[in-house]
Amino acid sequence: MPANTRLPDVRIPKDVPIIKYSFLDYFKGFEAVGAVREIFGDQTGNVLSELQVEFFGTRFGYMGVSDEDGHMFVSANYLKQGDARSIYLDVVHELVHVRQFKEGKALFDETYEYVDRPTELEAYKHTVKEARRLGMSDDEIFDYLKVTWLNDQEVRRLAENLRVNPL
Repeated sequence: MPANTRLPDVRIPKDVPIIKYSFLDYFKGFEAVGAVREIFGDQTGNVLSELQVEFFGTRFGYMGVSDEDGHMFVSANYLKQGDARSIYLDVVHELVHVRQFKEGKALFDETYEYVDRPTELEAYKHTVKEARRLGMSDDEIFDYLKVTWLNDQEVRRLAENLRVNPL
């Protein structure tokens, strides 16, 4: 846009409210899950009752944790279209990130590649442990690790980092 072009007399907000909901209002029973209790220990009930979740409506994306205030965000489409086991494991994974945020860890430390980032490896190790408890084979876990933002080589490196050995 040329410097001398003026915008119409409009107002565009800089700060808008983000609507958040109570995690436990939507994700029932997680406070009793052993894998979640391993993450938060005796504080599980308190943490989950204070945790907020934001749902977003794009067709792409899964879930994550805000590095600004530690709330979870979840794709409404993923909840509709994803398989229950993957969604469950993703919630467990993200809850590790919630704990990491509360501990003051940098969730998105760009000095590491995603598959080597300590916070991701910790969250995935916890998730892989839960996947094995559910009876998933290493082949099934390897398939779970295949996410859209990783190429085949990166998935293999992540699997090696997690000691997941597909056939």
